[in-house]
Parts: sequence; C-alpha cells; structure tokens
Amino acid sequence: MKERSNIKNKIRGAYFTSLISIFLVLLLLGIIGLLILNTKVLSEYVKENLSFSLMIKNNVKEPDIKQYQKMLDTYDFIKSTEYITKEDAADMLKQELGEDFIETLGYNPLSPTINVYLRSDYANPDSIVNVEKFFLESTNIIDKISYQQNLIHQINTNVKRASVILLFFCGILFIISFALLNNTIRLMLYSKRFTINTMKLVGAKKNFIRSPFLRSGMLQGFIGSLMAIAVLAVIMYFINKEMGEIINFFDYKTMGTLFAIVILLGILLSFISTYFSINKYLKLKTVNLYY
Repeated sequence: MKERSNIKNKIRGAYFTSLISIFLVLLLLGIIGLLILNTKVLSEYVKENLSFSLMIKNNVKEPDIKQYQKMLDTYDFIKSTEYITKEDAADMLKQELGEDFIETLGYNPLSPTINVYLRSDYANPDSIVNVEKFFLESTNIIDKISYQQNLIHQINTNVKRASVILLFFCGILFIISFALLNNTIRLMLYSKRFTINTMKLVGAKKNFIRSPFLRSGMLQGFIGSLMAIAVLAVIMYFINKEMGEIINFFDYKTMGTLFAIVILLGILLSFISTYFSINKYLKLKTVNLYY
C-alpha cells in the first residue's frame, strides 16, 4: 500500500514537473513572440513622431498658412499637422537658450512653420523623397523644408536589423525549448515504461497504448499554455500601465494572435514530444526496461 502511494506521488511529481516545464517554455516563446509582434508597433510609433518642418515665407499671411494646413490634413499619407507661429517659435527658442535673443537682434528672424507628421508607411527613405517633392510642388508659400534624413534612414535600418535578430533568437530558443520539453516528457514516460510494456504483453495495439498518453500530453500542453497566457497578460497589463500614455502595446488583434499561437504551440509541441517518446518505449524490449 505504501509502495503504491509512493508510485502515485512520483507520477504526480513527474506530471507537475512536466507541466511547469511546458509552462516555462511557452512563457519564454510568448515573450519573444510579444517582442516580434510589437516591433511593428514600436516602429510605427517612432516613425510617426518624426516630422517635416515646412518653413513658410515671411510675407505669407496667416489665413493662407492655415488654409494650406487644412489642405494638408486631407491627405491620407499625413497623420497630423501642427502650425507654429513666429511668436511661438521665438518663445520655444527663448526657453532653450535661456535668454531673449530678440532684444539682442532687435527683430524676430524666425519663420512660421508647419510641422507635418507622416503615417508610418510613408516614413521611409524612398517615400520621403516623393513626399518632399510633393510639398515643394504643391504650393509656392514654402521657403524650405527641414527633416532628419539620416535619422529616418537609421531608424528603418535598425528596425529591419532588430526584426532579423529577434527572429534568429526565436528560432534558437524554439529548438532549445523543444529539446528541453522533449526530455521532460520522456522522463515522465520513463516512470510508466512498465505499464506500457504490460499493455504490449497483453496484446494491446500501439494506437490503443498511445491514445491516453497523447491525450494527457495535449492536455498538459493546453493547461501549460493557459498558464503562460495568464502570465503574459499580467506582463502586458503592467507594461501598458507604465507606457500606455506614450504608446499602446495592448492591441486586441495582436494579443489574440499571440495567445492563439501560444495555445497551438503548447498542444502541438506536447503532442509531438509525447508521440516520439511513447514510440521509443513501444519499440523497447522487456529486457531493456531496467537500463
């Protein structure tokens, strides 16, 4: 009786260990997936906060400037615009310099400006050349255009590089995670090798022997994925709480995709690992069970 109780405790311990291993593996994969899926969100946020400064000629009247600003707001590739008068520009420069430069010069040399923020799809080097050309050809009130060309090019390069690096690490982590998960499930099935052999000896077919183990493995994968999703949801909640005012990571479509992938991976990886592990013990001869 005591021996049977010890066996049950060992089986429960192996099951719990396997479940925790699946949970940790899926949590790691979920975090990497979260970073990959939100790379686009981060990229869009950075790109859409880069602006074109359209410096207006000094002889242009304010109503004409505002009319041009309204026209710009109608275009799909423009996310938003901001009109800065000469006086506003002077006040901002005074705050940066810490002194009144107008008193020194005797006049305000700054020009009224319209800051234009593009949608992220157009904030890349190829599109920006066409956008700049459009601004210059669309009106004759613009004196010159200022934007951080090198920064835009650097952002696009770094986003592509970061995506490749994340995908590479995700692939490596996936292989390592699968190996760890496979070993854990194999160790769990090792404790049931005599049960498997007994079923073989009484004439049970391989599919009949596999079925309960595969169902158990898939259930473990499903439970482990739910645990991983719960932790990921908590992580996302705190990230969004801290950074929600700046950038919103909590996109329902993205989160739904991520959670679906985690559940699918949990069930699939557990099924594959269990299938190959159970096949090993189905092929094992009775004399080798003790080694």
